[in-house]
Order: sequence, then structure tokens, then C-alpha cells
Amino acid sequence: KIKRMEYNPEKHHRRSIRLQGYDYTKAGAYYVTICTQGRVCLFAEVWDEIVRLNSFGKIVQVCWDDLMRHFLHVRLDSFVVMPNHVHGIIIITDCDDCRGEAFVNQGQSVSSLHGDTNASPLQHGTRSGSLGAIIQNFKSVSTRKVNKMKKTHGNSLWQRNYYEHIIRNEKSLNTIRRYIKFNPSMWAYDSDNPGATRLSTEKIRNAMIQYYDFTDEECDIITNFK
Repeated sequence: KIKRMEYNPEKHHRRSIRLQGYDYTKAGAYYVTICTQGRVCLFAEVWDEIVRLNSFGKIVQVCWDDLMRHFLHVRLDSFVVMPNHVHGIIIITDCDDCRGEAFVNQGQSVSSLHGDTNASPLQHGTRSGSLGAIIQNFKSVSTRKVNKMKKTHGNSLWQRNYYEHIIRNEKSLNTIRRYIKFNPSMWAYDSDNPGATRLSTEKIRNAMIQYYDFTDEECDIITNFK
């Protein structure tokens, strides 16, 4: 039986692993997780391991899909809207017509970045075209549209921060793609689910291997970015 748990901002705070001094405008692939303010479930319900989006969740999906229209150097990969968070892969390319997958190269920098002139103003210190600017745009636009539908004004939709992981190779990319795909199936045990059944890391790992065919190596990769 699932025992509902109250959200504790101290206990459930997601630790950021943002790298000090790293240039987040570099061409590369980034896995991001963005949670709602207070982990409130606003976007969907999960029935039979399938996400059923409501109207707010559909707005969030559209706003994510529109990122490539706002930022011409962005390509989108796997993505899922969960009840109170989103997981997605953002690929920052180094040219307008790049269609291949770009991975982080510490010695490579973006030659040209193209931000949308209609994008929301950037927070102090955020570089135009950076991963932070992309996430800010997504948060701002989706918040405005959800508030409009709810007929509210100025309500915070998202937590101030977000989690990101730099994807360094194809093996990690494919593992994270699979993790995103199976995330709805694991919602009952998800640490972001306020009503989740709490299992040990070892039991969750064993379930991922047994039911979703993750390998030990893939579980190690997932453990590294969770």
C-alpha cells in the first residue's frame, strides 16, 4: 500500500551538479530535470504506467517543443512530462544546419548562437544562448501560459533551480533516453512522487535490471546523474 508523504523542501531538495567555470554555451548534449514549485502534481496523472496529460501538461509539452523555434542552435531529443516535473535532453549545436548529435568536447566552443528576439529577458548573469537561457525561456513561457489558463497572475510554476547532467558519450545518451522512456513506469517509486512507495536504492536497481532490462553499467550511469 502506498503511503502518501508530505513534501519536505529540505529533504527533497534536488542537488545541482552544475560545474563551476563550465561554459554551458558549448556544443553538447545535456540531460535536464525541472520540477514544479513545491513538487505539486499539476501536469498529469500516471495510470497503468502511462502518463495522461491534462491541459497544463499539454501546454508544457508544446512550450518544450517550441524551444527549437526560439533557439535555432537547439535540437531536442527524448522528453517526458511527468505529474510534477519534466525530463528532457537538449542538444546545443555549433551551427544552424547541424542535425547530428553533438557531445561535449571540453576544447570545443560554439561558433555562433542564435537566440529568439522575443524570448523573455534573461536573469542577471545568464549568457545569451546558454543552457540557462534556454531553460529560462521554457520556464517563463510555460508559466505565463499556464497562469493565463488558470486565470492567475504571477504564480510560480517551477522551482527556481533545475538539475542538469552533461552527456559525454553515446552510451550515456542512449541510457538516459531509455531512462526517460521508462520514467512513467517507475513513477510509483520515483523520489519526486509525493505518494511513492519508498524502496532502497538496491531494490530499485534490481527492479530496473529485472523489469526494464537495464544493465549494471547502465544503472551505474543512472546513479551518477540522479
